[in-house]
Order: sequence, then structure tokens, then C-alpha cells
Amino acid sequence: VIPSMRSLTAEEYVEAFKSFLDHSTEHQCMDEFNKEQMPNIAAGITRLCLSTSHKAEHASLLLGDFLAGADLKMIRILQAVHPGVFIDNEIVEPNPQHVAAYKELVNQAPDLQNVSFIWHQLTSLEYEQQVKEKGTHKKFDFIHMIQMLYRVEDIPNTIKFFHSCLDHHGKLLIIILSDSSGWASLWKKYRDCLPATDSGHYITSSGITEVLQRLGVEHRVYEFPSGWDITECFIEGDAVGGRMMDFLTGTKNFLGTAPPALRRRLQEALCQPECSSTRDGRVIFSNNLSMIVVES
Repeated sequence: VIPSMRSLTAEEYVEAFKSFLDHSTEHQCMDEFNKEQMPNIAAGITRLCLSTSHKAEHASLLLGDFLAGADLKMIRILQAVHPGVFIDNEIVEPNPQHVAAYKELVNQAPDLQNVSFIWHQLTSLEYEQQVKEKGTHKKFDFIHMIQMLYRVEDIPNTIKFFHSCLDHHGKLLIIILSDSSGWASLWKKYRDCLPATDSGHYITSSGITEVLQRLGVEHRVYEFPSGWDITECFIEGDAVGGRMMDFLTGTKNFLGTAPPALRRRLQEALCQPECSSTRDGRVIFSNNLSMIVVES
């Protein structure tokens, strides 16, 4: 008897996500953005307030980031652009493994003396509810949401709330999959065949910019190419390929539990030009990202 299809648990997702990171240029794509655009964004954050210790201070808020290394790189850019400024950094992340990994990175970083860290092991909705209950509506100079809006219940209200947390001249950075990515094509055709994810949202850049237009907030979109080598997905019995298919479909053991016809159709779709290209015999899935910078 073939077990039925089910979505990934939080722990299984972490494992599948790692195989994605190991074979994709997601990190390099973030680095490119940090190099080309982040210094200008950081320079645009002009508010400096005196804290109780009489140091200039910036407050930043990070939401659901699986790429703690990318966040620390952004913090270092803020430090470089605003030397001597104390950065009060808060992290909102529900997954305990991601929180632990982030703390470990911070412990190993000797250059973050001017940065404080507060970790909230919460979903963005739980954080929002906590802020509203306590009536402590803290203002931030820089808020970023890296690849996390797929996992919130109410995207428009989430964006609206965190935009309201920006201080004067603050910036909200949303990093999300581009409409030119293979994901956009895959989700359009196959999401109804797959188990419901823990988020229920298959959203790309245009879905976010529509929300921002309705809110009437100024924003700019930067497109950055990124690729993911999924060649192993087509090798029968390959363990790495199996984890990649799990990540692509949000399904535990997709190759072992999906009906053969669905498995075949999905593997064929992955080879189509709207999803992937072939380089030196390798299948490279398009993982293009949109970096959306929203003004306060």
C-alpha cells in the first residue's frame, strides 16, 4: 500500500531547505543584492536617535529569516554606512532550529559588539498580537522579510502592520520569488494537485506589489537572477533528488507517495523552458528573486 501524500513538518522542511541551499545560488543572489543595492538603502535610513547610553541608535526587525547569514551581512552594511551607530536588532522566527542556528552564528561573530539581539520565537501574527496586547508599538528603521510571506495567513494585513512599524525614513525590504521564476509556472499548474502547505500561499512578486499599490505606499522592485541545480531530481533512487522534490512540492517523500502520473507530469514540467534551462547537461531551475524596497 502506497502511503498518502502529506505536507512537510517543520523539521522535514528544514532538511529539504538545506538541500535546496546546497545546490542553489540563493546565497550568491542575496550577496549580489547586498553589494549593489544595500549600501544605498542603508544610506537612506537617516533617523538617528540618542539612546539612554547616549549613543546613536538604529532599530532593525527581521521576520522569519532562514538565512541568518544574509541578515548579519545586512547588519554589517548598516554598520559600515553608519559607523559607531548602535543597532538594536530583533528577530521574529517560529522555528527553534533556525533560532538556534542564528544564535550560534552571532556567538561566532567577533565584529558585532555594537549590535544587540532580541529573539522572539513566534510567528509574525503572534508577534503582531503581542505588540497590540502590550500596546508597545516600537518603531524600526529597517524591517526585512526574507522569503517568509508564503507562510502568513493574511498577507495584506501583515504587510500593513509591519509597514506601520517603520519610523520616519525607515525601509521595509521584502524578498520574494519573482514572477519570472520557475516556481510561478509550477504553482500555477500544479498547486491544486499537491497537499496544502502550512501556509496555503503560493505568492510571487506581482502579488506583493498589488498589495503595496492598494496600500498606496511607494516601493521599488529589483530583480536578481538565481538558479537551482535540480539534475538529481531525475535520477531514480537518488536521495538528494528525493529531498529536492520534497522541497519543490512541499510534500514528504513526494517520489514515493505521489501517483505515478502526477510524478511523471511534474518531472516533465520541471524540464520546460518556463521552469528550467539546461547547462552542460545539468538542469537549472529558475529561482529568480524580487527584492522589493518599501518606503515608510
